[in-house]
Amino acid sequence: MTAVTNLHYQIKPGGTCTGQWRVPGDKSISHRAIMLAALAEGDTRISGFLEGADALATLAVFRQLGVAIEGPHGGEVRVRGVGMRGLQAPTAPLDLGNSGTSMRLLAGLLAGQAFRTTLIGDASLSRRPMRRVTEPLAQMGAQIAASAEGTAPLTITPVAQLAGLDYVLPVASAQVKSSVLLAGLYAEGDTCVTEPARTRDHTERMLTTFGYSVRRQGLRVCLTGGGRLSGCRLTIPADISSAAFFMVGASIAPGSDVLLQEVGINPTRVGIINILRAMGADIELIDRRTCGGEPVADIRVCYAPLKGIQIPVDQVPLAIDEFPAIFIAAACASGETILTGAAELRVKESDRIQVMADGLTQLGIVAEPRSDGIRIIGGQMTSTATSGPIQAHGDHRVAMSFAIAGLRASGVIDIHDCANVETSFPGFATLAANSGLNIVEQRT
Repeated sequence: MTAVTNLHYQIKPGGTCTGQWRVPGDKSISHRAIMLAALAEGDTRISGFLEGADALATLAVFRQLGVAIEGPHGGEVRVRGVGMRGLQAPTAPLDLGNSGTSMRLLAGLLAGQAFRTTLIGDASLSRRPMRRVTEPLAQMGAQIAASAEGTAPLTITPVAQLAGLDYVLPVASAQVKSSVLLAGLYAEGDTCVTEPARTRDHTERMLTTFGYSVRRQGLRVCLTGGGRLSGCRLTIPADISSAAFFMVGASIAPGSDVLLQEVGINPTRVGIINILRAMGADIELIDRRTCGGEPVADIRVCYAPLKGIQIPVDQVPLAIDEFPAIFIAAACASGETILTGAAELRVKESDRIQVMADGLTQLGIVAEPRSDGIRIIGGQMTSTATSGPIQAHGDHRVAMSFAIAGLRASGVIDIHDCANVETSFPGFATLAANSGLNIVEQRT
């Protein structure tokens, strides 16, 4: 499932973001839609499915597990659910490519199956920490073997019965919460997760959409094992994480005016909106409505001068995937922006704090990485022509963020190792060019 690694972007300075369009479907929701549809009784028809490498890895895995899936064709997928106990033993390891979400959620879902499985991934995924899910799953009775470093491959051995768990998350993480809840579907009794701060709740919402009872009180969510899921029709909103690049682009480039259609505005995902507005961004939410159990709106963003801020700690879990783009906004803002409480960024597809700091420094911006955040002083970005290319380190969000920076750079920006952009945003370069970014894809 690993993408090729010989793609880089060249961004010429200037341009604006203008027009209206729908970015691809939400990646987090696409993963969960396939997983729960596979476990449901009856067919599920999904619209707006993200045809990126990560979500396609999840889809391919469930085909290996014996689930009949038609598509995707233009975002349309039909899943013939096999029920809670209908998955079949795979004949080979399940390759999840670069998708950490797939691996962590599947660890929970497969912990309660009656067959042995091994989860593998690419070199990047094989370095990412998995103890955060394997340890609570072990408390439920799961048997999951990992490397000495607690990383993939993960080998899951069947057990007679999982036990319900009352788990307090040490760090806010939607992936860990979801993994424990999915294991809880197969556990005896109640499984509850208490969060230190609210994280994205797509799993809980989607379980409800498929007819499974979920109970929430404040930061605590519970379910009872042994229930059933029923097939349904499901529409996946446009991904706010993908929309974020154009929200930032329109905010930093004079003359910009974009309308991003049918974007998910789940309250656990709107940190990007709240933070940009606090920086002075001109953002309007139009025609709020519901799509597949999720709140959505059309988002209009026009250029406005930005100012640096101290990013509120309570917004960190609500914007954890969007910080690379937010760092570009901070680099273009007047004054100082400080982020704390975001150590999670150190263990994403790359160390996003260090990698973004390195790239911003190369562009002439003062960027001081800290253990759990960063300090950025906004200024005039320079060319990288004399100091070498920006290295994305295979991180799709880093690559797209520095591409957007070209709107305000004073010289050409070359970004290397961009192939994994296809994991979350197929067609990014084309859409970015159509919106006004001076971007060229180069394959070597």
